[in-house]
Amino acid sequence: MRSAVHIQESDFDVAAEWAACRRRCGGAAGAVVAFGGLVRDRVSDDAVRGLYLEHYPGMTEASIEAIVEEAAARWALLDVHVIHRVGELAPQDQIVLVLVASSHRPDAFAACEFLMDYLKTDAVFWKKERRAAGDTWIRATASDRQRRADW
Repeated sequence: MRSAVHIQESDFDVAAEWAACRRRCGGAAGAVVAFGGLVRDRVSDDAVRGLYLEHYPGMTEASIEAIVEEAAARWALLDVHVIHRVGELAPQDQIVLVLVASSHRPDAFAACEFLMDYLKTDAVFWKKERRAAGDTWIRATASDRQRRADW
């Protein structure tokens, strides 16, 4: 299995990343599943002006690589590519891309969902929402933690 984790401030091109994943897998892949996350513009009734993400270089990548290794131990995967942005982001900006390729779709779907559930709870990031009512640090919700625990 091939894997890569990229933490970056710059945006990414989903189509280019998808094509690169297909090239890496050649004819072995029967499925590529992608999840793309975006910055929302509202939380409940409060407008979101932006999102600021901090990370600890080296530690953040290691935390995500551990999640990828766990996924590879559970499912037959060919390729996993995770891109997560940091810094200042505006509503509608892309924040995360997870691509998972496997020979068969059940493994690709399950691993992609697993990776996102763990990224929400265990990856080393600090997120601050810039809301109209004031800035607030974001923590994993009880439902986020329950989804992770269900794996």
